[in-house]
Amino acid sequence: MVMHFSVLASGSTGNAFYLETEDHSFLVDAGFSGKQMEALFAEIGKDMSKLSGILVTHEHSDHIKGLGVVARKHKLPIYANEKTWKAMEHLIGEIPVDQKFAFDMETVKTFGSLDIESFGVSHDAAEPMFYCFHQGEQKLVLITDTGYVSDRMKGIIKNADSYIFESNHDVGMLRMGRYPWNVKRRILSDVGHVSNEDAAIAMSEVAGDRTKRIYLAHLSLDNNMKDLARMSVEQTLQTQGIMIGEQFSLYDTDPKKPTQLITV
Repeated sequence: MVMHFSVLASGSTGNAFYLETEDHSFLVDAGFSGKQMEALFAEIGKDMSKLSGILVTHEHSDHIKGLGVVARKHKLPIYANEKTWKAMEHLIGEIPVDQKFAFDMETVKTFGSLDIESFGVSHDAAEPMFYCFHQGEQKLVLITDTGYVSDRMKGIIKNADSYIFESNHDVGMLRMGRYPWNVKRRILSDVGHVSNEDAAIAMSEVAGDRTKRIYLAHLSLDNNMKDLARMSVEQTLQTQGIMIGEQFSLYDTDPKKPTQLITV
């Protein structure tokens, strides 16, 4: 049993994630136009019409921009919790009833050999949630769009093989940047996004002996850079006694280009 995944694109301008097992494949979020989503799938050599469904994390536009178009075109089931459905229905256009499914927070749905576990995060959306993917002994965690990583979240996501982990901003860049103060305050708040340093501290507390790969995701276009994020995370992990390359490796994601298909 093997899981493969690709971070199709990740950043403040749009987000999409692909996961497949031998018998199912899922898209998590569709934060780009339908045309851009098709192009991202083409880059990893996959066919969107073969998807088992689309999982939604929350209703912000950088996660659902192309959701309605893609789902209608390929007649794909959409899974989201009730509050997210209510918050996004007017944003994604009409979806046929037989394509609408409820996926409650803090529950598990099983698709063949794949168990998908949802968990709540702290973000200024209706009921934002992310996912742990379990297949046999393998565990993959997707966690972005959270102002902090609580002890409850840490318990759920602990000791995964691979993580796609938010490393949104450099606090200094954000404070000195062009955003109005109310936006800066929102990003820095408990319902905003985690900084590079806070992400690294959380990583140090959840990474375990199985952890091999951590992908830094949802980097702010204005308040972060790949090299800075990686350096900050690496330095903070070192202060926690973790040397990159010995226990696990760090990888970049890109706001426009997919990672290669990776085996968990």
